[in-house]
Amino acid sequence: MFGIMNFEVFVFTALLLNLTPGTDTMYIVSRSISQGRKAGMYSALGISAGVVVHTLLAAFGLSVVLMQSALLFNVIKIAGAIYLAYLGIRMLLTKSTVQEQRTLAKQSNRKIFLQGMITNVTNPKVALFFLAFLPQFIHTEAGAGNPLPFIILGLTFTLTGGIWCLITAYFSSMATTKLRGNAKLSTMLNRLTGIVFIAMSIKLLRTKAA
Repeated sequence: MFGIMNFEVFVFTALLLNLTPGTDTMYIVSRSISQGRKAGMYSALGISAGVVVHTLLAAFGLSVVLMQSALLFNVIKIAGAIYLAYLGIRMLLTKSTVQEQRTLAKQSNRKIFLQGMITNVTNPKVALFFLAFLPQFIHTEAGAGNPLPFIILGLTFTLTGGIWCLITAYFSSMATTKLRGNAKLSTMLNRLTGIVFIAMSIKLLRTKAA
């Protein structure tokens, strides 16, 4: 149907991949622990929006351009790494007062959403993954010049991953609610989050095109 084959296998594989801890999971957990449930959930929604962008890129062939252009790949990779490092440094420099923590936690939902989206869109590894993974479940004839199979599979992956990310955000924040109420512990959580973001930026810099 729609040029897609083994859809059940795709869904099962997508669930397994979503359950496997990765960069997005680390980002959501870090946000949820340091800034609370709402921040974690909006980060999850932002990341899901980023996955939709990658789906469209794969569907319309732009990921192929990314894979074939070392310069474009490196530009996007460096931009993503710089952005993650910037977020990490901001978390490290956050002051320790409870009021400052509350101010940080009350960042606009739109800003938190966009930050999550940007971290996903600027990760070229996700684009390459989609380009390698999705075609395995599309008939060769259907995939030629037809974006619909890519879009259906990509949105399915986004849905399963989005649900898991929201669950992750909810339980991560719930487990650390009391910690965030303590100024010193809250500062430690923010600094730990900052270190995680910086480590993620370094890992992204080490990513190589396939």
